[in-house]
Amino acid sequence: MSSKSAALQSGSQAAGNQRSLSPATAVMVTLLAAATIALAAYSLRSQVNPLVLVPGAVLALLGLVALLGFLAGLLVLPGRDTRQAFFDAVADASGNAFVVIDAQGRAVYANQSYTDLASTAGASRLVGFDVLYAGQPEFVTPIYHLAQAAAQGQSLHRDIRIASGSLVPGASQLEPKWLRLSVTPLADKGQVGGQDGHVIWRLDDITRDRAHQEDAFTRLQFIITYLDNAPAGFFSTLPNGRVDYLNATLAQWLDLDLAEVQGSKISLTELVGENTAAQLTAITAPPGGQVTERFRVAVKDKVGIAVPVEIVHRVDFDSDGKMQPSRSMVLTRKLDGASDDAAQVMQEFTSLAPFGIAEIDQSGEVRKGNGPFFSLSKNLLQGGKLHSAVRESDRENLRHAIALASAAPGDVRHCDVSLEGETARTVQFSLSQLPGNPNRITVFALDKTENKSLEVQLAQSQKMQAVGQLASGIAHDFNNVLTPIIGFADLLLTKMRPTDPSFADVMNIKQNANRAANLVRQLLAFSRKQTLQPRVHSLTEAMSDLGNLLGRVLGEKIELSIQHGRDLGLVMVDIHQFEQVIINLAVNARDAMALGGKLSVRTHNMSREESENARHPIPAGEYVVCEIGDTGTGIPKEILDKIWEPFFSTKEVGKGTGLGLSMVYGIIKQTGGYVFCDSVLGSGTTFRIYLPRHYPAPVTATAVREEVVPVRADFTGKGRILVVEDEDSVRAFAVRALTSRGYTVLEANSGEVGLEVIESDKDGFELILSDVVMPEMDGPSMLAELRKRGVTTKVIFMSGYAEDAFERNLENPDDFAFLQKPFSLKQLIEKVKDVMG
Repeated sequence: MSSKSAALQSGSQAAGNQRSLSPATAVMVTLLAAATIALAAYSLRSQVNPLVLVPGAVLALLGLVALLGFLAGLLVLPGRDTRQAFFDAVADASGNAFVVIDAQGRAVYANQSYTDLASTAGASRLVGFDVLYAGQPEFVTPIYHLAQAAAQGQSLHRDIRIASGSLVPGASQLEPKWLRLSVTPLADKGQVGGQDGHVIWRLDDITRDRAHQEDAFTRLQFIITYLDNAPAGFFSTLPNGRVDYLNATLAQWLDLDLAEVQGSKISLTELVGENTAAQLTAITAPPGGQVTERFRVAVKDKVGIAVPVEIVHRVDFDSDGKMQPSRSMVLTRKLDGASDDAAQVMQEFTSLAPFGIAEIDQSGEVRKGNGPFFSLSKNLLQGGKLHSAVRESDRENLRHAIALASAAPGDVRHCDVSLEGETARTVQFSLSQLPGNPNRITVFALDKTENKSLEVQLAQSQKMQAVGQLASGIAHDFNNVLTPIIGFADLLLTKMRPTDPSFADVMNIKQNANRAANLVRQLLAFSRKQTLQPRVHSLTEAMSDLGNLLGRVLGEKIELSIQHGRDLGLVMVDIHQFEQVIINLAVNARDAMALGGKLSVRTHNMSREESENARHPIPAGEYVVCEIGDTGTGIPKEILDKIWEPFFSTKEVGKGTGLGLSMVYGIIKQTGGYVFCDSVLGSGTTFRIYLPRHYPAPVTATAVREEVVPVRADFTGKGRILVVEDEDSVRAFAVRALTSRGYTVLEANSGEVGLEVIESDKDGFELILSDVVMPEMDGPSMLAELRKRGVTTKVIFMSGYAEDAFERNLENPDDFAFLQKPFSLKQLIEKVKDVMG
């Protein structure tokens, strides 16, 4: 050991062996010093020989100092502090260099390894690692982090790599080294001179451990390389259906990018297809067991080319019966089955079948099945019971079918059942026992859910069509009844004063007739045979005008919000009918928010690209969308499919006709749009209306401005009018109403009679008022015949709805005017006056 190293060690051990002077020791030293001085004074007074006194005094003083030093711990007799020596030996034997730092950052103790390291670094006194490695870039950041952790009373370590040939203390000239620098705070145990705030800094040489780790990692890389490039494919699947590992061989077979599919980035279904995935996941076993199955299937590569493979699939289950990550080996095989035995070929045909095929025993346990079979329900499992996947009410029928199939080998027994699961499915099981094998029953499963749904939809469509035809027929006849009721009531009111006792009764008759007329309009709207008068409109203006009315309809408890999209497109609608749609939906929303809420009306444009990805199935095109959403109670799922049906209502008897939403549906469909309803029970309901966007033709410079025609105050007139109507009461009302206004009126009860009257009349007519639907010859046919004969008389058609013949037989729709039934006296004479000019 060099002198410098010895001095450093001596300082280190001195720092470790220092003791503080206790009060008792200080008192004893004071007393001994006083006694010595007293003895010296007495000796001087006794006239002792100075030659004897001086050496004795010096010796006494040296003895006294030695005694005090021993008592204070400054002097240690050899062999006395064996405990300190023991701990020094332990610290030196640890082999790792460490130093103790106090709360003020001073080094107070170090073992032999550290002193040797510090001596090599040229340190002349005991210092910490921060000073020892000052100026070494590799240690700056680690020492800072360690010091911060020590200040917070936390243990921490940092691994540092030192290049070979470095001048850093502890480096090697031949090879790089890994050093681990760590800090460990010492807890205060309450002893005298306790360790509160002291920290052990330790330096460990972990080069050999790092070498072992690198060797192990290199070996693992070799093993992974072997597995990746094995002559067989391999993949592992997690219980959630994600592929956790895929080797390079399988990725190459399927033309997959290995980096894009590793680490749960694809699902099992994406890797092997839906049917094969269903087979691999439909495996069950007792808790703690494991199952290994072989499947001969064809998987598709990235471009869709089938790759015939055989999959050896193993699944383990833990003690709770939960599936663990599975392991699957994939072997290629030839698609040609010439060299395969019959069982293998049959298994391949079964796996490629587009319908479910399975094998069960007489107890109903599923022994094996193909992908389409297991895809029918998650409750269908290999090793599970077939009955467990069937609804409780159908299980007895299934057991009976299995029993019949077992009793008559070769015969096929059919059984329609409903499978339990997230989505209800209707499946037809066809069961047959193979002859000579009494415990082997083949099951063919056909999914008839879509067929059943189509049957229900067809029946519903036929029912709706029949109801629509019935409603339109009733509405037509009912309009013919209401027209004279309203008309004759008007004739009576013109002859009565408000003070007349019968005036109120007649008014009640007219008001109730108008209510009935509104009900008829709803029936016609449902059957889509009402007469619409579409015009080009902007929903922004229409909804703004409707806002005040909606506020009164909703009341004070409900907040109304109307938001319009920017540059909203134009639509071709009958604005009065569309307003009726919005009001009806607002009333329904109000009833669903009895305790208050918010009704939001939003409009926006939808481009063709957006319509292709719309949440509802609509033809591609440009639309103006109107959304009416509320925060009400919502509509239950079992009712949502019935809301468009006529007369269906959740309200109490007498609270509504049940025609509101069917009228909404009819108006929007007749306009050429689409309406859908989305509802979440307890959260609210949103109706979305898609109206085709309309682009008007550009206006030319020669366009004539429409002049506002003032409302006529005088409805009397002159001229000859022919009324053609098969309903006697309607015809009688029209004749009386027009005659009372000064017109000369003739009548006919059919189209043929009308032609005869026109042929036989020599004076001619200025106007023909005709019904549309009549026996023998309808109104449009009569008009067509008149035009052929050169008769140019103006025509007004009366009808409750636009019959198909009305649209089909008229070549020029601008050749006539229209008056919708039921009409009042004022509406009739206004229309006649306007048309006759």
